[in-house]
Amino acid sequence: MYDAVVQNVKLLENDQLVNIGVKNGKFSSITKEPIQGRNTWNGNGGLVLPPFVEMHTHLDTAFTARSSQNLSGTLLEGIRLWQERKKQLTIEDVIERGTEMLQLLIQHGVLFTRTAVDISDPNLTALHAALQLREKFHDLIEMQIIAFPQDGLMRCPENLVRMEKAIQLGADAVSAVPHLERTRESGIASLEFCFHLAKKYGVFAHIFSDEVDDGHSRYLEVIADLTIREKMAERVTASHAIALAYYSSAYASKVISLVKEAKLTIVSCPLINVAMQGRFDIFPKGRGITRIKELSDSGVNVCIAHDDIRSPFYPYGDGNLLQAVYMGAHLAHMTGSEQTVKLIKMITNNGAKAFGMKDYGIKIGNCANFIVFPAQEATDLIAKHPPCTHVFRNGRLIVGTKPAEIKWNLTKFCNLNINLQ
Repeated sequence: MYDAVVQNVKLLENDQLVNIGVKNGKFSSITKEPIQGRNTWNGNGGLVLPPFVEMHTHLDTAFTARSSQNLSGTLLEGIRLWQERKKQLTIEDVIERGTEMLQLLIQHGVLFTRTAVDISDPNLTALHAALQLREKFHDLIEMQIIAFPQDGLMRCPENLVRMEKAIQLGADAVSAVPHLERTRESGIASLEFCFHLAKKYGVFAHIFSDEVDDGHSRYLEVIADLTIREKMAERVTASHAIALAYYSSAYASKVISLVKEAKLTIVSCPLINVAMQGRFDIFPKGRGITRIKELSDSGVNVCIAHDDIRSPFYPYGDGNLLQAVYMGAHLAHMTGSEQTVKLIKMITNNGAKAFGMKDYGIKIGNCANFIVFPAQEATDLIAKHPPCTHVFRNGRLIVGTKPAEIKWNLTKFCNLNINLQ
């Protein structure tokens, strides 16, 4: 007798129905044969996936668009608005909005998230709130915290001290924003400082790189080189990397090869990037995202993330990663069946690799973290981005959602020959 059983579900790359048995919080059986459990749920032929991994979000800025509207839609106005808004931050304020954000992520199937928290504040208010939220939600979602210097490191020297303090307080990753420093030399210096701290404390480095429509922004190669020199393979992530799309084909090929050699993870945020970038372009406008397809085809570990949720940087979104994948599929021209599976892995397996997880995936012996969707195949997930019907954490159902029920009323349309179920 299993503790829990989920019947009639399909694995992503297997069209046959299976039943999943869970015992002591771990996968104990994945079989076509009938099995019994103390608690049983019917997946109704839907897809079962490992939980989503959100590799780039902002807990502290979530839902601040309610009071800080970005009229130009540009990154610079977003930063200016956030600089004003964060003067009003309190721990209670961040916890309230962060709680709302984490609940949204969980109900959409995200059980692992990496959130950037701005440390450009003398009191580190957002960081203290994030640390409390990480503890509060520990049994529901695993959260890694990036110590993120929105105001820069070299241009805001106080952040050099705050960054180290943030790591000492419990942040999981250091960060830099080299393209926002005053000069290329300062940008490189900010990266070198980040890698120094990452090595000193044994934490991840998660850099916000080249988030500009400018082929002259060339920090990605520096990040890759530092990763190789400091022997930090698979411990460094670069988000955005938009300038890579503006490089010449020859130079882009060289950088992609270097990124692969360094074993970097690249995180693309299609929703935010396509909305914010290209604002200064004349027609034809740039698409605003990095070379997702080319990076993936070259063997680079690529993730897709939602990023902001209703903040001065992006006024929309509800934390549904499938919306980000949907946008990414269009912008990257990844619409083939094999590419569709690749896209889903960019929010599951690839994220788990960057997150540093060893016990991930639907496999006997692993922790029973999994989600179920009312979908027949991967294409349904991207085309419809349906609600997640079941979210299991360590074998325990933590969220259940009933799909919307549609009822037709065609009594006045008697000439229509439609057989309605």
